[in-house]
Amino acid sequence: MDSKYEPLFTPWKVGNVEIKNRIVMVPMEGTNMIQWEAKTGYVKGIEEFYRDRKDNNIGLFIPGLIPLISIVGEKWVYKHPEVFEPVKPVIEEIHQSGAKIFFQLSAGAGRSMILPTLLKPFVKKGVLKTLSSKVIMSKWWWSAPDPDEPNVWDPDVKMDLFTSEMISQFIYAFGQTAKLCKDAGVDGVEIHAVHEGYLLDQFAMQYTNHRDDAYGGSLENRLRFACEIVKEIKKVCGDDFPVSLRYSVCSMTRGFNQGAVPGEIFDEVGRSMAESEKAIKILEEAGYDLFNCDNGTYDAWYWAHPPVYAPLNINLSYVEHIKQFTSKPVVCAGRMQPDAAAESIAAGRIDAMGVGRQLLCDPEFITKIKEDRIADIRPCIACHGACLPFNGMNGKGTDIDPMHPDMGRCVLNPWTNNEKKYSKAPAKNPKRIAIVGGGIAGMEAAIQASLRGHSVTLYEKSDKLGGVFNAAAAMSFKEKDKALLEWYKRQLENSGAEVRMQTEITDLSSLDADIVIVAIGAHARTLNIPGAERAVTATDFLNGDVQVGDNVGIIGGGLTGCEIAYELALQGKHPFIVEMTDYLVGARGICMANSTMLRELLRFHEVPAYLNATAESITDDSLVINTAEGRKTIPADSVILSVGYTPDKHFEPADKKKKTASPQFFFIGDCDKVGSLKTVVKQAYELVQKISYA
Repeated sequence: MDSKYEPLFTPWKVGNVEIKNRIVMVPMEGTNMIQWEAKTGYVKGIEEFYRDRKDNNIGLFIPGLIPLISIVGEKWVYKHPEVFEPVKPVIEEIHQSGAKIFFQLSAGAGRSMILPTLLKPFVKKGVLKTLSSKVIMSKWWWSAPDPDEPNVWDPDVKMDLFTSEMISQFIYAFGQTAKLCKDAGVDGVEIHAVHEGYLLDQFAMQYTNHRDDAYGGSLENRLRFACEIVKEIKKVCGDDFPVSLRYSVCSMTRGFNQGAVPGEIFDEVGRSMAESEKAIKILEEAGYDLFNCDNGTYDAWYWAHPPVYAPLNINLSYVEHIKQFTSKPVVCAGRMQPDAAAESIAAGRIDAMGVGRQLLCDPEFITKIKEDRIADIRPCIACHGACLPFNGMNGKGTDIDPMHPDMGRCVLNPWTNNEKKYSKAPAKNPKRIAIVGGGIAGMEAAIQASLRGHSVTLYEKSDKLGGVFNAAAAMSFKEKDKALLEWYKRQLENSGAEVRMQTEITDLSSLDADIVIVAIGAHARTLNIPGAERAVTATDFLNGDVQVGDNVGIIGGGLTGCEIAYELALQGKHPFIVEMTDYLVGARGICMANSTMLRELLRFHEVPAYLNATAESITDDSLVINTAEGRKTIPADSVILSVGYTPDKHFEPADKKKKTASPQFFFIGDCDKVGSLKTVVKQAYELVQKISYA
């Protein structure tokens, strides 16, 4: 192990509980052991998820949250101790590995609750509130500290008042539920949270709490709910039972659904650093033993769930600062890198590194650091494509695609949270497999097939592996995408697959194989408008094949077009976007954290966007567009087309529909149907499963 990582592997204490190293797996959706939202009970199969990680040098596990009361039916978890029985063997296995485990308990979401938005399309206005409160969703999930504050996902949705009587019931429930956790064998609990704009955070912040009772007004009053919770737990479970708090150091919030971006000077409406310095002292005095820290609220969601546009170690300086105001240990999460964390721990500026999505992407992350196998770590690219696929579509949050089956999974590692669905066993009948195309789909299929014992030959017509992902990874803020390409190349090299570069296949039937997998990608679309030949495609620009001027028009305000605009702004150029819909980055499948941060960065860099607009023509020095206000001529030295892709059908239809026993033909990736990295990887992975075990 490189000596710079040694501080990560030193022991530390939370209260009287000693933890073997400084690695904390922070709570995430999909890592819950007890699911208490829409159903009651233990999450079947979750033990396989933890078995992949318990022997991989994680010091402290904090699984996904346990709501104190169910969304449906108002079932209090403390009244159902039987649901803790199935988790005891999993807890014991974690303890046998030398690790510790805290269970996270939640008071709920308040105005950040998404369910009202999901119900809205199915009920009439005026009926929604009654139906949700009495039939579908309990009052506990429909209530907030201040009913005048609109729902995050839909400003038209109003919440009910979270009453002082409800607070008292919750405080009691926290103590009783913590006791069940302790009796089940967990080493401590974490309270969720004065964090991310959830219910307790809404009580804590002045802009979401305008109460005039004992739980509103002064900072002490606004923190009273959180303080009374820890006091109740200590009373029931004992002073030596550790209680952690998930804590947002700063809110990074400009206003309703308005977040700040790194480096921006703004007026904080939530918890400022000056207030946080006071708050953490009050919370420590109340009895909290650990602060599990990051930043943000649901109005600035990307601070708590930093996407690819967020700097690495985005929250570290904030957490290092707040540690100076508490004697208790602090954990820092948010795109944390092990070298930066180790340095900060060694200097006493933080106590532990919080790791989330990287452990979904690669369960052996910490083991590979310890064993000096850094190059073998599959890097998390902060895409949120499967771990947190909450979509906000139209700027108001009224069209959401949340909580689908991929929650808590990983775009790059389909095995995660599918351990019961997939197999890693040797293939039943190994085949000779030819793969045409060395992009992500082709490489993924080659690696997975080789690992299962198939004989694989991959053909790539160019001198570079990676396909269109080389362009996607080219932008300056995509260092992890570049690392992913190198990881794929290394894994392919080590897989045993034969790779033939600069070998173009023109006839699939000439391949000596049992199975032929075609993964030749897609072509960039163009526009049929005057002057289109003057434009360059997004792929050509990103690959460095062409240079652009200072004023750059980008036709297409989807993900790629907006990323290019951001990249050009970082270079000091002056891009503008022309988008035919009324919304930037509006496609399904893009997490709200990613799309919102990208839009906020474009705002911060003052990138103009012409919405509901179409391109009419391109001249030598301008882009002519049609808008609702009429025709506009905008100066443009260069124009970039980012209007999507069409599948490469070079080998269709004859080969795709050929009905022969051998070889079998399969088309995957963008040549089958243009999709995303998620669809490409999953399709390749599942095809190998089908070939290997059918």
